Amino acid sequence: MAGPTPLVFFHSPQTRSSGVLALLEELGADYELRLLNMKAGEQRGPAYLAINPMGKVPAIQHGAAVVTEQAAVYQYLAELFPERGLAPPPGDPLRGPFLRWLAFYGASFEPALIDRSLKRDPAAPGTSPYGDWDTMFKPLVGQLWAGPWLLGERFTAADVLWGSALQWTSMFGLIPPTPAIEAYVQRVTSRPAIVRARERDAHLAATRAAAPPQP
Repeated sequence: MAGPTPLVFFHSPQTRSSGVLALLEELGADYELRLLNMKAGEQRGPAYLAINPMGKVPAIQHGAAVVTEQAAVYQYLAELFPERGLAPPPGDPLRGPFLRWLAFYGASFEPALIDRSLKRDPAAPGTSPYGDWDTMFKPLVGQLWAGPWLLGERFTAADVLWGSALQWTSMFGLIPPTPAIEAYVQRVTSRPAIVRARERDAHLAATRAAAPPQP
């Protein structure tokens, strides 16, 4: 169990940190929610920059430990609650693939996605972290075809990360539609815990929108 050390989650509704909200729901975790109004620029205030100098969400604070960067947050939380089984432990044959797909998201998928969305050519193959779009995208789609989850029959925190990311990027037309991605997103987002998190996130967003502006 995580024990009595307080867990604080810094979140802004309907952003990248929404996936972490879903993961916390899957984990059944107790935590303190600290909401940031990004439209008001709260993520750039000194209080939050002391947590994450990049001014981004998600971030978590667990006692003296502060964790930023999505892959690190997902891994840390999943391993904080080992009884939930969302992170294969060291020695498990699925441990390597689990870490691979967490790292692949930030190291290859996001850089390729940004270049594609901005219509930029990737860097030269010797310096590009992902090569080119097809080199990055084909292994991902192939892994999803094998399914039902990234690690086959085992659902993990990596699926919460990728399900959330692929839902948003598909919604905004940032990635080409494929049956494998559509089916995978449907499987992930129809899980009861993730439905609950989505509903809560929508409520948080609506409450924020209805709140009067701060002087």
